[in-house]
Amino acid sequence: MTRAIILSGPPAVGKSTIARRLADIYKMNCVSGGDILKEVAVKEGFAPAGEDWWDTVDGMNFLAMREENFDFDRMIDGQLLRMCRQGDVIITSYTLPWLTSDAIRVWLECSESVSARRLQNRDGVDAEQAHRVARDRYKRNHTLYKNNYGFDFGMDDDIFDVIIHTDGKEISQVITEVVERLDDML
Repeated sequence: MTRAIILSGPPAVGKSTIARRLADIYKMNCVSGGDILKEVAVKEGFAPAGEDWWDTVDGMNFLAMREENFDFDRMIDGQLLRMCRQGDVIITSYTLPWLTSDAIRVWLECSESVSARRLQNRDGVDAEQAHRVARDRYKRNHTLYKNNYGFDFGMDDDIFDVIIHTDGKEISQVITEVVERLDDML
């Protein structure tokens, strides 16, 4: 197996932050599936900016386009699969763990309330809006990937090599736990 790690999990679980830190630790490239999707959004006339863009009206409108046209996600997932096969990469992706076994697949779990609190802190929105956005994104992502690929995002965790529950933990604790598990596998 090539040296590749895929991080997945619900919105605002810390995938991007953890991926960047792991890339530094393991001297690997870091690729965000969300950032590549933002590049496609630009081509479609959107102006994505910041980590919170997915939670904006524009971000949700782009999600609606993706719900109508699966080609966006399939194109991105094809690119991510090629990068994964080349190795020496850490990828954040909602879908990739279900599409390949050619990597160490890590699921970062958090409750909806923790996801909402992280969204609230990151995006500067009130608690009610953060809960609504967290719930909406999770449900819409689940439906999108069920319709597009046939898997149950967030429901089927037997495909993962590592599962880390992040509730009640600082990011440094989560990174330490992930590294302890990955060191035995790399």
